[in-house]
Amino acid sequence: MPETRDASGTVRTYLREMGPSWVAGAIAAGPATMASLITAGAGYGYDLLWVVVLSAFAGAFAQYLAMRLGLLTERGIVGVVEDHLGTSWAWILVLDAVIAAGVAQLVIMNTVASVSATITGLDAGIWGVIWAVILAVGLAGSGYRFVELFAKVLVSAVVLAFVASLFVVPIDPAAAARGLVPSVPGGSAVVAAGVLGGAVHITLITMHSYTMRAREWTAENYDLATFDVGISMLVAFGIYSVAIFLVTASVLSDPNLTTVGAAEALGPLVGSQAEWLFLLGLGGAAVSTLGGNTIVPPFLLADKLGWGTTVEDSRYRGLLAAFALLSAPGAFIGGEVIGQLVLVLAIGTVGTPFALAVVLYLLNSRAVPRANSLAANVAGFALLAVSGGLAANFVREEVAGGVDPLTGAVLAFGVILAIATIGVLVKFLQERAAGTVP
Repeated sequence: MPETRDASGTVRTYLREMGPSWVAGAIAAGPATMASLITAGAGYGYDLLWVVVLSAFAGAFAQYLAMRLGLLTERGIVGVVEDHLGTSWAWILVLDAVIAAGVAQLVIMNTVASVSATITGLDAGIWGVIWAVILAVGLAGSGYRFVELFAKVLVSAVVLAFVASLFVVPIDPAAAARGLVPSVPGGSAVVAAGVLGGAVHITLITMHSYTMRAREWTAENYDLATFDVGISMLVAFGIYSVAIFLVTASVLSDPNLTTVGAAEALGPLVGSQAEWLFLLGLGGAAVSTLGGNTIVPPFLLADKLGWGTTVEDSRYRGLLAAFALLSAPGAFIGGEVIGQLVLVLAIGTVGTPFALAVVLYLLNSRAVPRANSLAANVAGFALLAVSGGLAANFVREEVAGGVDPLTGAVLAFGVILAIATIGVLVKFLQERAAGTVP
């Protein structure tokens, strides 16, 4: 009995103290992931459920690797890369993350403004300016703690909203069970890359060491940090993803729906209750993701420039405010949001293998006191292979449709990062052969 009370007390303490992975979860459980899930469910029925489930496990494991690096080095990832790989590699990582997060920021703001306009009737452009100012003031004034509290509250509310929607939408259990058997329907490469890219994304991997530093976590907090990853990414994000996918796969059949359109389509089909639950869930997810995504580029840029990564450093505070305000133009992009969101996640998938390769290299180098276990390395390199394969399929599918300026830019981005990823792996193999790594 005493052991049970101790265990219960530990869990309660962990529930109270957890936080950094919830910021990652807030970004993962956003409108871009939702767009991919809607497209997957509405376009392919239950067939891609296995990808949705895989994405939760893959996302949790990617965050676990990033968590290990942050805890064992007690530094931001950019500084560690600079010390153990060199300045050029550090800049590639920074630019990779800033490009992925920057493009995502504009499209996410477009979603936030669109949902806000739908709910209130106020023009989306006005909402874009309002949200940008709220972000700038909140982040520059309170920094990380503001984002973490925001993430915990909104992600919890969003998960509850989508779980509630399962009770008002008819689900086909037998068809859902068949969807757990891996299959890849024709033309689903971009969608599959988008679903996995929502969970295994460069912004989530690179930001984690900084959010843990903001909480002053060290190797002594290893169990708490592991619990944090499991609850936020595996449980909360997993439930979020499966719930959205099952709702859309069960009821919707138009892969060209917008995220707002998907919510509105539920009304005539299964009632206004489902429509409003879905719409409110979308709004909460969009806002929480916008806040979490805003802090990623300032973290990496400040670290690379040798600045502080807290609001106590006015230069970092200025970066936060600037990136928040620069998101406002996203509200004026217009167009079909869902296609933009899926593309954003797929582009992030192109940039993710390099970040994974860097983390795996560092976790098997003298950067950490304890190298990865064999099991962690096998799982890590398997995840690298899967993300790399999905990224390659996405680029190939885009090029097959014709090379326009956007496709050309994605292709160039992919080729540069593929070369960089191979370079990191070759460097690791050379050092292992020479016996200069553990």
